Amino acid sequence: MPEAEKHASMANAIRALAMDAVEAAKSGHPGLPMGAADIATVLFTRHLKFDPTDPNWPDRDRFVLSAGHGSMLLYSLLYLLGYDEMTIEELKNFRQLGSKTAGHPEVGEAPGIETTTGPLGQGIANAVGMALAERMLNARFGDGVVDHYTYVLCSDGDLMEGISQEAIALAGHLKLSRLIVIFDDNHITIDGDISLSDSTNQVARVEASGWNAVRIDGHDPEQIDRALTDARQSDRPTLIAARTTIGFGAPNKAGKSSAHGSPLGEKEVQEARERLDWPYEPFHIPADILDAWRIAGLRARPRRKAWQERFEGLDAELRGEFARTMAGDLPPRLDRAIAELKREYSAEPPTLASRKASQAVLECIAPVVPEMIGGSGDLTGSNNTRTSEMKAVAPGEYSGRFIHWGIREHGMAAAMNGMALHKGLIPFSGTFLTFSDYCRPAIRLAALMRQRVIFVMTHDSIGLGEDGPTHQPVEHLAALRAIPNLTVLRPADAVETAECWQLALTASTGPSVIVLTRQDLTPLRGEYEEDNLCRRGAYVIADCSGDAEVSLFATGSEVAIAVAAKDLLDERGHPARVVSIPSFDLFAQQSDVYRQEIIGTAPLRIGVEAAIRQGWDAIIGEHGLFVGMTGFGASGPYQELYRHFGITAEAICEKAIARLEPKETD
Repeated sequence: MPEAEKHASMANAIRALAMDAVEAAKSGHPGLPMGAADIATVLFTRHLKFDPTDPNWPDRDRFVLSAGHGSMLLYSLLYLLGYDEMTIEELKNFRQLGSKTAGHPEVGEAPGIETTTGPLGQGIANAVGMALAERMLNARFGDGVVDHYTYVLCSDGDLMEGISQEAIALAGHLKLSRLIVIFDDNHITIDGDISLSDSTNQVARVEASGWNAVRIDGHDPEQIDRALTDARQSDRPTLIAARTTIGFGAPNKAGKSSAHGSPLGEKEVQEARERLDWPYEPFHIPADILDAWRIAGLRARPRRKAWQERFEGLDAELRGEFARTMAGDLPPRLDRAIAELKREYSAEPPTLASRKASQAVLECIAPVVPEMIGGSGDLTGSNNTRTSEMKAVAPGEYSGRFIHWGIREHGMAAAMNGMALHKGLIPFSGTFLTFSDYCRPAIRLAALMRQRVIFVMTHDSIGLGEDGPTHQPVEHLAALRAIPNLTVLRPADAVETAECWQLALTASTGPSVIVLTRQDLTPLRGEYEEDNLCRRGAYVIADCSGDAEVSLFATGSEVAIAVAAKDLLDERGHPARVVSIPSFDLFAQQSDVYRQEIIGTAPLRIGVEAAIRQGWDAIIGEHGLFVGMTGFGASGPYQELYRHFGITAEAICEKAIARLEPKETD
């Protein structure tokens, strides 16, 4: 079969499977898979390095379908190339409950899916993190172990989302030359022609950010091939703007928005089959075409075997370290380092802001966990996420362990997800808690994908003081706690800070947010405890003899205030106990017996947190008292703000007394 005819048949197999699956589901996006089929065929049969028989080969190229609505493109490819778990039955069950072929690609559902995409722009930012991880691991382990590329297929929508510029600017600055983005330039969005809403010259835009860029015909396999070949020779990241026709082959809907997000319809599908010279039944791929795809799937197997031989010939220590980090296993030295630090803090309790305590913890644990990669959204001196030994990553120099993300919180969070997805690194990075709003879409996806990403959020309340209500988070703890599979940790002193870092690092199946203060905190844990008391989310930090009349529950900087309130209540003859709750999420996972033991039987429960009440009723009950915020903050020294908003030991005591000693009325 002539090469051009062979290519057309292989590309049409993708188009047919996409049409058939969307038609069967009566739901989906046929336009992108049909339009980008030529691009995908050239990329996967001539360039991409992978082995379907070993989908997790560490040195495989990564492919990110950032335009996740075109998921049938990826599912079709995985089936055609011979990935065992992507069967024809899975394609027939597209978008059905329990299938591996969801409406948008979901990592973990099937081998070959590198990241969960759908929210536009996330994929391209994930890919920046993957490309950065590749270079950083290459600097540590060498060309013989880590030497691959990251490819992205993105859409107009990806490039219109603001996160894309954050990611593009960073990739250009860092000269991530192994990042190759193919832009499916079909000029169509859901509403119609791109000209309705945008006139950006995307090539000029990325060139201005330090990229190499080229325009090609996205239906010409030789142009696609040359562009991909040239991109690998560039010393900069590359954007290939491939002009395509959405819904290619559909006689009446090709090139129109009607091909984007709806089934083509039975009549249009039949006519498309005739136009594409595809006279086969739905979901049927002729043996010769399927064989051509399966052979293409085996193209890189010799390279994978050669890599395995090189890897097995490495020094045993280096080989073991690479295997450990790629598996996500922590070194045993970590627990010893945490224990030593806790002993030190118990012997000489420090009065420290938890952000500074966090930096001290990092100084202790980062040397023993070399895969920890720090960073900050241009707030390094405030977030305290850089240790004294962490060299910064720089353009073309990737041996450092600290990343200056710039003022790009959204891109930072999404790229960290990409680093975690790549495997081999544990990314952590910082910004202010109020700016978690910028990070939230990526934090949500980290939770959905169950990735170990650690988000350090400092300046956690009105306690940051003079910067005022724009920077003082009040609703953010509740908003973050609402995200499933996200562990929010708010330590009360230096010892709890060490324990929270230990919990974040050992949480291998989900992200964590460590919430830290600007202001100094009173040390509360004066005796060494071998056990990590924070691991169950809540524990009694100050008890009383006999039955308590008041149970005080608090987090972070407010635990010390609650302890002071306990002393006042004890003096007034109302025995009180204090429960520190470093993590609502972990506490909610405990047994009913443990939860009831910690909540206790005191007739009055009071929650104390310099934030809104939402979420607290699960602990203090509907009729419990809450001392915290009911609106936004204000500008002023933090001590005055706590008094102004009534978050003091005296205010807590008076509210408790008013409930416990109601005045008689005539």
